[in-house]
Amino acid sequence: MTNMFNQVQQRSAGLALAALLLSTALGQAHVGSHPSVHDTVAGIIDRFRKTIREEDLLKLDLAKVQSLLTDKERKTLSTEHISFHVNVPVKVIIIRDAAMLDKPFWLKEREFRPMGLKIKVEGNDVDFWVKDFAAGPIGLGVNSLTGGNAHYGVALMPLKLEPKLEVTKMYPGQLRIASLKEGTQPFVDRTEIFPALPTILSGLTVIQTVYESRDDAKLINLFRNTLYTSSTKPDQILLTWSGDPKTTQTIQWRSGPSVSKGQVQWVKKSQYNRFQPAKPKVTKATSSKLEQITLLNDPLIHRHTATLTGLDPGTTYLYSVGNGSDDGWSEMAEFTTAPGRIRPFSFVYMGDAQNGLDHWSSLVQNAFRQRPDAAFYVMAGDLVDRGNERDDWDSLFHNARGIYDRRPMIPAIGNHEVQGGHPGMYLELFDLPRNGPEKLEPERAYTFKYSNAEFFVLDSNLMPDTQTAWLEKTLAASTATWKFAVYHHPAYSSKPERDNPNIRDLWTPLFDKYHVDMALQGHDHAYLRTYPMKGQKKANSTAEGTVYIVSVSGTKYYEQDPREYTEFGMTNVSTFQVLDIQISGNRLVYRSYDTEGKLRDNLIIEK
Repeated sequence: MTNMFNQVQQRSAGLALAALLLSTALGQAHVGSHPSVHDTVAGIIDRFRKTIREEDLLKLDLAKVQSLLTDKERKTLSTEHISFHVNVPVKVIIIRDAAMLDKPFWLKEREFRPMGLKIKVEGNDVDFWVKDFAAGPIGLGVNSLTGGNAHYGVALMPLKLEPKLEVTKMYPGQLRIASLKEGTQPFVDRTEIFPALPTILSGLTVIQTVYESRDDAKLINLFRNTLYTSSTKPDQILLTWSGDPKTTQTIQWRSGPSVSKGQVQWVKKSQYNRFQPAKPKVTKATSSKLEQITLLNDPLIHRHTATLTGLDPGTTYLYSVGNGSDDGWSEMAEFTTAPGRIRPFSFVYMGDAQNGLDHWSSLVQNAFRQRPDAAFYVMAGDLVDRGNERDDWDSLFHNARGIYDRRPMIPAIGNHEVQGGHPGMYLELFDLPRNGPEKLEPERAYTFKYSNAEFFVLDSNLMPDTQTAWLEKTLAASTATWKFAVYHHPAYSSKPERDNPNIRDLWTPLFDKYHVDMALQGHDHAYLRTYPMKGQKKANSTAEGTVYIVSVSGTKYYEQDPREYTEFGMTNVSTFQVLDIQISGNRLVYRSYDTEGKLRDNLIIEK
């Protein structure tokens, strides 16, 4: 139900539905002074940790969790996730993925009834549940206790013609009101739209819910152990850029709870001689706690971040990170700053790693061995599957060891990074440029320059119009020969029945206007390369249009629809892409390789 409201086909009709909708029995809603679902869940987690053995926490199932909830907790989770006031009696209609079965748990308990209508969406059934409420406060519960699934939708049908239905006092504040019709977005934080709907539903009031709040009450599979625990030794060493790649280098790493400070020793490689090494410079790190109490065997770590400044362009440096003690240093590694003048360079781009990170390790390690000259690695979102659960990040960094401490990572935010509604852990782990849109949370969108190329990294989880003005301004100001857009949700989709029209309608005209050469995307888990596109049509050449790529580097695959914009596509293949920027002749050589290093696709663009 990811694109729950795309390409809906009605499967059963309307007489029973009409009779149900016209019934008049009114239910009563009893909503208190809005006790917090988040506080309630935090209290439950704390109680579980204190009263349940670790081995039992790891085996909690839905039945056990429900049996442990107090009456007060159960009521809060059943009524306080969403709330609003109505001035007339209404029917509240819950629009739900039928695969949720008995979720939300409160649906039947509160005597919501199935409407007898099912529609087919992407091969999945979507059903409707209804209950009558009197005028006044109405509260609805959490999406589920297991996490996952699409968030339910809410529609309202007034049971009186006069006065006109008014919906007020909505909680949380992100909720919005719209008319239920073709083209309306069901969620405030997603770009999906309603298709044409049965007449009996058209024109109702819809409360646009927050899709990413679907995990607010996740209590199942919440407690975990990490396979890669922290220690007093620094690890998970990662290079990013938060400043000018020519003169700065940002370094991040992890240590255990007893190591609360960090520093970097660094020296030019040309000045390092094993017999008479130059005295290294020292830069102190900024250190912070990162705590996740549901990670039972490693709940507290420290993250350390240092940015080296005043570096020389095009220069290789040696460095080590630690806490200042003699035995607390990492092995020596190296990085190279961006060139100060236009020079040829190469970089690696990958789509979703996300699943099967141990297998992804083979791909990224082979990419590094095959192309050690690549200057940096672009990852177009969904780096991990569970973006706010640290054990998943532990696995990613472990499987990329020896690479991202030598080559900077350039990440974009995917939908799996915003697990729980906000990419909190992603923003903790990566220090990135803060030159994005002024009103947007820093580091969610940014731009950087390397040689004669500029990269525009966007957050496609947000509404595209939050970044459109900034994108145009930065594209208009760019003097780069090569321009690359990096974001997660494709403007031209690969997976059947998927589409992101808002991204295509708002961003691709700017790519056309300022001639972005390539858009590097992810999300659809099947490889796709479009024809050069301009004005949402096939262009005559790459000199006129933008080439859009979708790739997947992990082990989760989707089917692929034939599309009129597809020049080359393939399924069930993990790939990494190498892009060589050649100065002689201003040529871009694009190659796509599978895990074994076999060439699967290639393209040459000349200017």
